[in-house]
Amino acid sequence: MNSLIIVESPTKVRTIRKYLGAGYDVLASVGHVEDLPKNALGIDTENGFEPTYLVMESKKKVIAELKKAASKAEQILLAPDPDREGEAIAWHIAEEIGGKGKTIRRVQFNDLTRETILDGLAHPRDLNFNRYEAQQTRRTLDRLVGYQISPVLWDKVKRGLSAGRVQSVAVRIIRDREAEIR
Repeated sequence: MNSLIIVESPTKVRTIRKYLGAGYDVLASVGHVEDLPKNALGIDTENGFEPTYLVMESKKKVIAELKKAASKAEQILLAPDPDREGEAIAWHIAEEIGGKGKTIRRVQFNDLTRETILDGLAHPRDLNFNRYEAQQTRRTLDRLVGYQISPVLWDKVKRGLSAGRVQSVAVRIIRDREAEIR
């Protein structure tokens, strides 16, 4: 069976190819392939906070290469990092490359030893929607908070600073504590 394995890192491509024989093509997405738009909120606050993801300009060529390789493969194995970011990367790749009539599965490698790689390939699973949703929720919160607060920081403190869900809570705690002290 001709299988396409997609990982995040080009460095991992070389290592994985070293352990696999013919029948496997290994390519890298080089991280995320989709993101929220740069110049808009990208979150529909009127429709259940639905995010709008776009293929990143810098990844259009990567997506084209992945689609071409996927069209030749009988099986597509998505192997980004085994965390929620990796799950989101896998989900977005699966959406972009289609795979009509193809099997698209998720494999995980917790390290890059021969044994771990072969074990991961022997135990593919479906994409984990809950893990994807967890990452998407985090990204949505980052955008909702950061997109609206960062311009205030640029105006009041210094251009280029960013605010996110973590920084904003920390600032609130400091502000509340300062109010208590006064």
